[in-house]
Amino acid sequence: MIAKTPVPPYYAVIFTSLRTEIDEGYEMTADRMVEMAAGQPGFLGVESAREGIGITVSYWESLEAIRLWKANTEHLAAQELGRKQWYTAYKTRICLVERDYGF
Repeated sequence: MIAKTPVPPYYAVIFTSLRTEIDEGYEMTADRMVEMAAGQPGFLGVESAREGIGITVSYWESLEAIRLWKANTEHLAAQELGRKQWYTAYKTRICLVERDYGF
């Protein structure tokens, strides 16, 4: 599903990942992180796809909202599990969205 974002400007956090073969707890944790992020102040939406490489883009009102989400204790624990079990590599990019359009 395509996230319904407001008129720019807003921020996008792009999380790109390569998975290990370990699946135990991954889907449940990923679903929980989306649920928790949706409850965070400043969260605007999320889009995710995985076909070999995983790409999740979350949208935020501000850099402060992103910082608070990154510091969330349950999110920090999930990040640690990701580094130890679920990902062989990942990259996070934070971008300012200045313009968007679609149909």
